[in-house]
Amino acid sequence: MNRLMLFAPCALGLEGLLAKEVRTFGAERVRESRAGVSFEGSLEVAYRACLWSRFASRILLRIVEVPAGSPEELYERLKALPWEEHLSLESTFAVDFTASRSPITHTHYGALKAKDAIVDRFRDRTGDRPNVDTDTPDLRINVAARSRSAVVSIDLSGDALHRRGYREQGIQVEAPLKETLAAAVLALCGWPELAERGEALFDPMCGSGTLVIEAALMAADRAPGLLRARWGFDGWLKHESEIWHTLLDEADDRAEQGLSTDAYLLGSDFDPRAISIATACAKRAGVASITRFVEADARAAETPDAGEGLVVINPPYGGRLQPKDGLEMLYGEVGAHLRAAVPGWRIGIIAADDSPVGFFGVPAEETYPVRNGRIPATVRVGAFPPSVEDSMFANRLRKNHKRLRKWARKAGVTCYRVYDADMPEYSAAIDLYEGAGPDEGGRWVYVAEYASPKTVDAGAAARRLSEVITAVPEVLDVAPQDVTLRRRERQRGNEQYERAETKVQRKVVAEGGLLFAVDLDTYLDTGLFLDHRLTRSMIRERAAGARFCNLFAYTGSVSVYAAAGGAAQTTTVDLSATYLKWAQHNMRLNDLNGEQHQFVRADVMQWLGEQPAGGYDLVFCDPPTFSNSKRMDDTFDVQRDQVELITAAARILAPGGELWFSTNRRGFKLDEDGLIGLTAVEFTAETIPEDFARRPMMHRIWRVTAT
Repeated sequence: MNRLMLFAPCALGLEGLLAKEVRTFGAERVRESRAGVSFEGSLEVAYRACLWSRFASRILLRIVEVPAGSPEELYERLKALPWEEHLSLESTFAVDFTASRSPITHTHYGALKAKDAIVDRFRDRTGDRPNVDTDTPDLRINVAARSRSAVVSIDLSGDALHRRGYREQGIQVEAPLKETLAAAVLALCGWPELAERGEALFDPMCGSGTLVIEAALMAADRAPGLLRARWGFDGWLKHESEIWHTLLDEADDRAEQGLSTDAYLLGSDFDPRAISIATACAKRAGVASITRFVEADARAAETPDAGEGLVVINPPYGGRLQPKDGLEMLYGEVGAHLRAAVPGWRIGIIAADDSPVGFFGVPAEETYPVRNGRIPATVRVGAFPPSVEDSMFANRLRKNHKRLRKWARKAGVTCYRVYDADMPEYSAAIDLYEGAGPDEGGRWVYVAEYASPKTVDAGAAARRLSEVITAVPEVLDVAPQDVTLRRRERQRGNEQYERAETKVQRKVVAEGGLLFAVDLDTYLDTGLFLDHRLTRSMIRERAAGARFCNLFAYTGSVSVYAAAGGAAQTTTVDLSATYLKWAQHNMRLNDLNGEQHQFVRADVMQWLGEQPAGGYDLVFCDPPTFSNSKRMDDTFDVQRDQVELITAAARILAPGGELWFSTNRRGFKLDEDGLIGLTAVEFTAETIPEDFARRPMMHRIWRVTAT
C-alpha cells in the first residue's frame, strides 16, 4: 500500500487551515474543496492526520468510485467489491451515507442498500455475514453519492475527531464550542506562534474550558488524538499496527517535553459548575499543570500577570443570553475591563454574525467567516485599543455630570439627564435616577441610544456606543448591572415603541417631594418624562380646588402632582390597563386615595365625545405622536388629528378653564386657524428644565382657552 487517496472533511471556513496542516504531515497533491480537503500520502500520513489533526472532522481513505444512477445500481456495484479484504466476519460495521444532487435522494435507503450489498457479498461467499452496529462499529464505511456516482471510503477515524477524549459524556455546559472549531479560532488568532514565545492566554467566558484546553494542547505540543482509546482503523484488516505505535511513541515523547512550556493559560466563568467541568477536562487532557480556571464575572475577572498575550472569547449569543440590549451591555463592560487590564494584548472573538460583537470596542484587523454548528459566525482578530478612561466621550460626560450634579443638588432634583447627544458621534441620551422611599440609596442609569442613520458605518457606531456604556459606570459611579441600555429609532409608518421585555422590576424615585415608580427594564420609556418636570410643578400650583383631567395619562405622574396640589378631583384617562394600574400605584405611593380620583380606561377621542361640556377646570393633554393600538377604531396622528383632539378637549372645559396641550413630535405645527373659537398661547420656554437646555424643543406646550 503506497500512495493513498484521502479526504478530510471539516467545518465550513476551516479549509485553508486544514490544507496547511495536512501538508505538515507529509501530504501531497493537497486540494481544498467546500467543507473539506483532499490529499494523497502514505499510510503513515493517514495515521498522522488521525492523531494530529486539530481541524479535521474525520479522515476518510478512498477505496473506489462507482456508478450509482439508482439504488439498485449502487447495490450491484458495492456487492462486487472485495469487502473481505477490509472486514472480517467477526467484525461489526456501519454505513454512513450522504447524497448531493444524486438520484438516490433518501439517505436512509441509500445506507440500507449499501449495507445489504456488503452483507450479501459475505453471505454468498461464506454462508455467513458480519453484524451491523451503528453506535460503535469495528469499521465505519462512508458512501458519498454525488450526481450519478458514489465515492466509497473507509473511515479511519471512527468517532468524529473533535471528540478528543477529555470531555465526560453527558456532563457539559450548554452549547459547548466544538474542539475542532476552538482549535481553528486559536490558529486564526496566531496562538501557536504566541505560545512558542511563552506568552499568556486568557478566556474570560471560558464555559467548560474548550478554548483554554485546546490552546494548552497546542502550547504543550500534545497530539489532540492522544487520549482516544478507539480508532476507525482498529477493525480494518489492512491496519499496520507497527506504524501506528511508532507514531504514538513519538507523540508521547513530544507531549512529555511540551509540558515544560512557559505559556500560561487562564480561564474564568461566573458559573461554578462550568469551572468544575473545565478543571476536570484539563486534568483528563493532561494539561492541568499549565492551565488554571477560576470562578469570576468577566466584567471584573483576574487577568494573567504577563506583559503580552492573547484574549480569546466565545461570548454568549443567541439563546445563551437575551435580550440583545443585555448582550450589548455585557460585551461593552467586558471590553472595558479587558482594555484596562491587558492593554496591548491581542484578542480573538468568535461570535454569531448577528451578535453585537462591536460592543467589545475592538476594531477587527482580520475577519474569518466560519460556522459554529448551524450558526453563521465570524472570527474577529484585533488588538485592544487604549482605555476609554480619557476618551472624548468620557471627558464630556464627566464635565456634564460635575455641572449638573451641583445644579440638581441645589434644586432638589434626583432624577435628571446628564448627557443628550452632546457630541453627534456619541448619539445617546443618558438619565440618572436616584432611589427614594423603599429604594433609598439606589442609583441607576438609563442609556437610550438614538439609532444611527444608514450612512454611518455600523461598526464605528457600535464601537462608539461601546465607549458610552463602558464609561458610564465609572464616570457616574454606578454598578455596571445598574445601567440599562435601550435603542430608540425614529417611528415610521404605523410603528410604535413596543415593550422590550416581559420582566417588571420597578424602582421608586422622588421628584418634587413626591414618589414615583419607574421601570428601567421593560419599556423604552421609564414611566416618568423628565423633560416635563417643570410642567408638572406648574400643574400642581394651578390645580388647587380645580377639577382636573389628564388625557393620554400614561403612568399618571401629572395626576399625582395635581392631586398633591389640592385638586378637588382628578380624572386619569388612558387606553392601557397597564398604565392605569401604574398610575394608581403612583397615587398610592403618595397616600393620595379617595373616590375623587378616578381612573378611566378608554380611547381618549371616543371618551371626549361622550362627556358633557364644562366638567373640568384644568385639562392636561400630552398625546402620543402616533398610535395604532388594536383597541382603537382608527389610528391616531397628532399632526393630522390635532384640531379634532384640541377642540374636543376644550369642549369639556368650564368657563375660564385651561387646556394645556403638549407634544414632542419633531416639526409639529399648530393649526391655529383650525382652532375656531379658541386661543392658543405657547409657553414652552418656561417648561424646559436646566438638564434639557440643549434641546429647547424637547417638547412644545400651549395654553388653550376659549376666545
